[in-house]
Amino acid sequence: MMTHTKKKLFTCEVCNKTFSKQGIFRLHLRTHITEKPYACEICNKKFSLLAYLKTHVLTHLKEKPYTCEICNKAFSYPTDLKRHSRMHTKEKPYSCEMCSRVFAELTNLKQHLMTHTKEKPYDCKMCGKAFSQQGNLKRHLLVHTKEKPYSCNICSKAFSQPRDLRRHLLIHTKEKPYSCEMCSRAFSRLGDLKRHLLSHTNKKPYTCKMCSKVFSQPGNLKRHLLTHTKEKPYYCEMCSKAFSQQDNLSRHLMIHSGEKPYSCAFCNKAFTEQFHLKVHLRTHTKEKPYACDVCYKAFAQQHHLKTHLRMHTKEKPYACIVCHKAFAQEGHLKRHSFMHTNEKPYTCDVCGKAFSTKNNLSRHLMIHSGKKPYSCAFCNKAFTEKIHLKVHLRTHTKEKPYSCDVCYKAFTRQHHLKTHLRMHTKEKPYACDVCHKVFGHKHHLKTHLRTHTNEKPYACDVCHKAFAQEGYLKRHSFMHTNEKPYTCDVCGKGFSQRQNLKRHMVTHTDEKPYKCELCNKAFSLKKALQRHRKTHDPTHLTPCKEKLYACEFCNKMFCLERYLKIHLRTHTKERPFTCELCTKAFSVRQNLQRHLRTHTNEKPYACDMCNKAFSDQGKLTTCATI
Repeated sequence: MMTHTKKKLFTCEVCNKTFSKQGIFRLHLRTHITEKPYACEICNKKFSLLAYLKTHVLTHLKEKPYTCEICNKAFSYPTDLKRHSRMHTKEKPYSCEMCSRVFAELTNLKQHLMTHTKEKPYDCKMCGKAFSQQGNLKRHLLVHTKEKPYSCNICSKAFSQPRDLRRHLLIHTKEKPYSCEMCSRAFSRLGDLKRHLLSHTNKKPYTCKMCSKVFSQPGNLKRHLLTHTKEKPYYCEMCSKAFSQQDNLSRHLMIHSGEKPYSCAFCNKAFTEQFHLKVHLRTHTKEKPYACDVCYKAFAQQHHLKTHLRMHTKEKPYACIVCHKAFAQEGHLKRHSFMHTNEKPYTCDVCGKAFSTKNNLSRHLMIHSGKKPYSCAFCNKAFTEKIHLKVHLRTHTKEKPYSCDVCYKAFTRQHHLKTHLRMHTKEKPYACDVCHKVFGHKHHLKTHLRTHTNEKPYACDVCHKAFAQEGYLKRHSFMHTNEKPYTCDVCGKGFSQRQNLKRHMVTHTDEKPYKCELCNKAFSLKKALQRHRKTHDPTHLTPCKEKLYACEFCNKMFCLERYLKIHLRTHTKERPFTCELCTKAFSVRQNLQRHLRTHTNEKPYACDMCNKAFSDQGKLTTCATI
């Protein structure tokens, strides 16, 4: 069955595969031996060699005469004791001839050798997946059969894999046999210790070939690759939801089973995962083990520190594939992407309202429940969310932690700073899909869109007049209530609108900051200057070298297209601005606004000499000259 060649020393006569190492060759030969003539009389398990059967038979004997002198653990065989002792002595007598890696057990070396040969002789007949070891194939088959032969003798929970049972048992025993020599931290699993050791070395030997991102663990790289392939091989049989990782599926299944095995000793709150309990306990202990090296701010969770550090580094690793806008947090990108798709996957069971994010739905549900669990210690005001309480507290503490690097103005909220910065950068990220006009604020775009849709969601309870903006409705409501909340500090006069008070204040200062560039006449109000400009030829309103727009009726030339548009109405008799109350139409918007005051009886222009009020500024000017 064996031949020698110069290039490769050992050739298999069954499959013609060649090997340079005798040990690997011998291991390969066993894959062709399928006959197992030696059967156990107790459990009918079969073996290819008599020695294997003899060793197996001892597992049925309860006698354990071989005891470890260090930890008193007992074993049935001296070989098992010898293997166990290596855990204490750290002895690894088995060395790989190809890469010099050492192992404590021969079986581990044999398994490792398969990584060099890339040989996977054991195929699953159900899905075609191949394995290097028969035991791995056997364990894999349990995924298809749903069989869980390994049961916990403490809580009766069943598992498909023996390693999963071993891992589970550590929950009951609280045993952590693997200790870090650098920081004395203990772990229940060797794999967890190995992963932890990389945090001391900062080594990240595993690189993604698609985006060059590096990882400290092969499992992390494997999980990351699924973000590129979008593969979700793990399905929930109850709701058909798919997952990229088996751990995520296992966690999800607890939603259906309602199982929460980890309880808090302080408040009895239960969790599906031990890690979540560990994080929760810090809310009681106030422990914050993760500190920022830049500003020394401490965090209870590592990913919160990681996110915080991006505030210093300005790193934004998550980019939108539609508009290329970058974000510091993945959740922010996810929320942003719904702006493009208009997707709202989270629906309220009470009122049917849909939301783009789970957090928004959770916040909305508080409206129905009326729950406000977060109270202010200063004024007892209650809030549905902790973050709202945190922001509210700044009204008492006067804390403004967000400062502008350009003008040093400080803000209580981060998004207020973000909005303010656009004043310096002139950034206008929100564009109208209809006319392509751009805006610096999202709510300005929202308001603008109503000029296209003619939507007026804010209706007056008294006269049912509808408005596009909430502010317009608020101002209008003062007309019914005669409320004048804005008072002049100089003369005590009240006004229904802030801008009316602002206009009035100029009458005390005699300030006239608005000057006409054509005749140098000065005005105290910007609107007064705009009205005055109309007394001049519209062609002079904006200085320009060329007058490019000609009227097709009278050949009059205009500097701007909009001036031509207004002029054309004198020929076409078009009156696009209609009063909703009496259907009277006007060619200019300002004329409609003036006309509306005849219905509302609004008289915003008051004479300082006789206190008489007027609906039109022209009448006020006439009064002042008499």
